[in-house]
Amino acid sequence: MTANELIEIRKKKWKEKHDIEYDKSLRAGIANELVTNKELLSEVRKNPEKLIELVFIVVDKEQKTMPFFLNEVQKDFVGVINKAKDDYSKSLISDISILVLKGRQQGFTTFVTAYQLANSILNRNFQGFTLADKSDNAEAIFQNKAKFPHSQLPYQLKPTEKFNNRKQLLFEKLNSSWAVDTATKDVGRSRTVNFFHGSECAFWKDGIQPIQAGLGEAFTKNCIKIYESTANGYNDYRTMWKSGSYICCFYEWWKTPEYQIPFIDETSKKEFESKIDTDTSWIYKRLKWLKKDKKLSLEQLHWYYEKYNKYIDKRLIRQEYPCTPDEAFLLSGETVFDTEKLEERLTKIPKLLKVGYFTYKYDGLKIKDIKWVEDKNGYIKIYKVPNVPNHTLYCIGGDTAGEGSDYFTAHVLDAKTGEQVAVLKRQLDADLYTKQVYCLGKYYSTRNIHGRYIDALIAIESNFDSFPIRELQRLGYDRQYVRKRIDDNTQQAQKSYGFKTTVLTRPTIISHLIEIVREETDTINDKDTIEELLTIIHNEQGRIEAPEGGHDDQMMGLAIAHEARSQVMFTKDVIELNNRSPFSDMFSSKSDVGERIEVI
Repeated sequence: MTANELIEIRKKKWKEKHDIEYDKSLRAGIANELVTNKELLSEVRKNPEKLIELVFIVVDKEQKTMPFFLNEVQKDFVGVINKAKDDYSKSLISDISILVLKGRQQGFTTFVTAYQLANSILNRNFQGFTLADKSDNAEAIFQNKAKFPHSQLPYQLKPTEKFNNRKQLLFEKLNSSWAVDTATKDVGRSRTVNFFHGSECAFWKDGIQPIQAGLGEAFTKNCIKIYESTANGYNDYRTMWKSGSYICCFYEWWKTPEYQIPFIDETSKKEFESKIDTDTSWIYKRLKWLKKDKKLSLEQLHWYYEKYNKYIDKRLIRQEYPCTPDEAFLLSGETVFDTEKLEERLTKIPKLLKVGYFTYKYDGLKIKDIKWVEDKNGYIKIYKVPNVPNHTLYCIGGDTAGEGSDYFTAHVLDAKTGEQVAVLKRQLDADLYTKQVYCLGKYYSTRNIHGRYIDALIAIESNFDSFPIRELQRLGYDRQYVRKRIDDNTQQAQKSYGFKTTVLTRPTIISHLIEIVREETDTINDKDTIEELLTIIHNEQGRIEAPEGGHDDQMMGLAIAHEARSQVMFTKDVIELNNRSPFSDMFSSKSDVGERIEVI
């Protein structure tokens, strides 16, 4: 018989009898078949998850001992592991690193521990290693999820043990082992590991990065690495999730079948459904979305509602039982910007029109022959082209790469509405950044009734690098944000270009941006900008900033852009007609990419 046929027999008998003693005798028979049937053993070695369903037991959430049959989430995850192993064998991927983002108690640690135990029994030289967030969790994983299931295996499948202690199972003749420990900086340095499991890694005290660095040499080339966790804000785990370097798996809470609560009668069920349709509070709006878009049953919604009610801090429901990956990472602490508004905006942001950068000719004095190059890997994103649908004026706010920042940024706004129409973000040399901003300013220019073109007003932050401001001036771009400063010698007020960030101006422009996010969220079109705003927190001293390892480049650039709007003068000679900038055809559907553009 095949492994699947035997599994079905075990499932059928359990459904009929629900007798763990009968199941024990059945498992003994299956074990005999395994050790005598080479074809069956070969099949199970290729798919260790089948050994789990054939002979493993588990203690469920109600503390009842029962056969270990994989739930739907665990089955799906097995598919992810097997596909990754297959892709690796075909050299389609060079590394097997999987991230699992999930809600609480969906059975991942239980499954991954059993999977490692199965591998250690079936294969020679298997070296499995699990790291937990806390010592008591490490102990619980070993005792409840490894040692107990191992102790209940049929004797035919128990390899000769060399060690069986609080942290390790070591099988001498197979030279295979599985161990668990607590995540600390120096853990596991002397090990060789070909299967690694990071349990609740988003909660590791020292973060993930230093532990990865310490374990790096321990991992074999073909090591399967699984980092599994509920979210814990914007930390190392979130950085890994967004990096594009991992196989990312998100499992919504409703994929766990038991997450539902029946109603006491039909009347209470109808009342609950009516409340979902009529109540405008956050939880009922959430339930309405889950009912309409995710097609969840009322019993599932009832479960979610009861979980929500039990939290003192209601925001925790989105972290503990997330409905989307972005929601899962929302900080439960002192976030600065309105997370609900930003999260909602993420679901409605417009599609990009163009992505690329500008090319030009530069003779050392002037820039001319500006061209747009369409490039999916470009660093300028266009959401709206100039003067579409109405004639308007534009402004640009820029943040230079300075203290705590790795990127140059620039945000182009419709100066009247404040809508974000274009964004630049890139690690660039200051001179190259300046020339790209120059091109943006020329592209987003406006023609007045006299036929003269009014360039976009540019406001570049001047604290750490005044070169872009001086370079724009040298290139003849004088339409820049003006501030007053006191001359050190004469003590007279003088006008200078650029925005100066000080202890007075920084909180002022950020406060204004907080208002913009809350009241005019639909003016923010850029996904990267929104995701950065979601990370901004009050630190322990009350200062508004990005968390450690994060960035605030986009926040500052956007805040400066909104400040620049105050210096854009709307006069009668700026006509409200559909007269286009000479650069607008650069993005016309009829124009070729890289069309030569004459700069006025």
